[in-house]
Amino acid sequence: MLKRIVQLFIVITGGTIGYLYFPELFTTMGLTWQTWIQAVMGAVIGALILFLLTFWIVDYIVDFIRWVEDSLVRAPVADLLFGSLGLIVGLLIAYLINVFVQDIQIQVINQVVPIALTVLLGYLGFQVGFKRKDEFLNLVSKKDKKADEEAEGSSGTAVDESLIPKQKILDTSVIIDGRIADICETHFLEGTIVIPQFVLEELQHIADSSDGLKRNRGRRGLDILNRLQKDLPVNVEIYEGDFEEIQEVDSKLVKLAKVTNGIVVTNDFNLNKVCEFQNVQVLNINDLANAVKPVVLPGEEMTIQVIKDGKEQNQGVAYLDDGTMIVVEEGKDFIGKTIEVVVTSVLQTSAGRMIFAKPKSLEKAL
Repeated sequence: MLKRIVQLFIVITGGTIGYLYFPELFTTMGLTWQTWIQAVMGAVIGALILFLLTFWIVDYIVDFIRWVEDSLVRAPVADLLFGSLGLIVGLLIAYLINVFVQDIQIQVINQVVPIALTVLLGYLGFQVGFKRKDEFLNLVSKKDKKADEEAEGSSGTAVDESLIPKQKILDTSVIIDGRIADICETHFLEGTIVIPQFVLEELQHIADSSDGLKRNRGRRGLDILNRLQKDLPVNVEIYEGDFEEIQEVDSKLVKLAKVTNGIVVTNDFNLNKVCEFQNVQVLNINDLANAVKPVVLPGEEMTIQVIKDGKEQNQGVAYLDDGTMIVVEEGKDFIGKTIEVVVTSVLQTSAGRMIFAKPKSLEKAL
């Protein structure tokens, strides 16, 4: 149906062009037909020529129209709204400028410049409205909050903005990790949980990977999202916007946190550092896990099972129930045995907490 409509439009266009311009061509060629005959012949010939061209170009036009339609349908409403508003503002500015340009008596300027200005300013207006929509939305939301606060203040019930929970923006790594669901279930995270669309797309890409390990990680992440949305008492929202000028997902997360004044939740060490450098609030699940591990002091005794040998000579390695690694000096001979050890020191590293200990039997011998 769309193909037929495009063909009909092209034929009508060809007939119109032939009706307007072909009679002059006939006169130039010396054909002295009556005016109405020249107009009809011009319309028929013009329509016939473009009709023959439709067999070559109509498929390209239809494909282009469908591509534009699919792009517009998939685009978030906010993108279309602010892009259209930016386009309208750009065209309005171009019109106001062209009013003065057309008064110039130089033909090239008053005919070419208005077209160029209209195209340029229309494009710039659309791009500004489309790419800065998040800042505009954030500005509007701040004004609304300020108006609400003023209204509440006038009624004697002002609310401190610092008491309002900020949005928590999840990255891909913390979703795949899965502990975020348990944390939300215990009500340790307040406010809305935001899942950006570009994070969801990255997660889906991982789930569709040909690598079995990546595929399982991606599917686990999708299961965690379903659990967050359906089974847990938290408000989960999908942020459908995107920052197309930014390629990296981590950079998009930082940008989103800035424009929405949200908090990034991650367990990625590098993203953590980038957020701190750019003054963006960040919650690191690994930091939380390290913070709630049992405190162990030098001199304490504990019972452990030595699992394997360590990197250094005669060292043994054991683990607590929470995964904390214990390096046992002179513990190589106790591999596979359960022994009592005495803590000698505790080292806090970026990977977590590491405990150094010695077998109690050797401590007694000394």
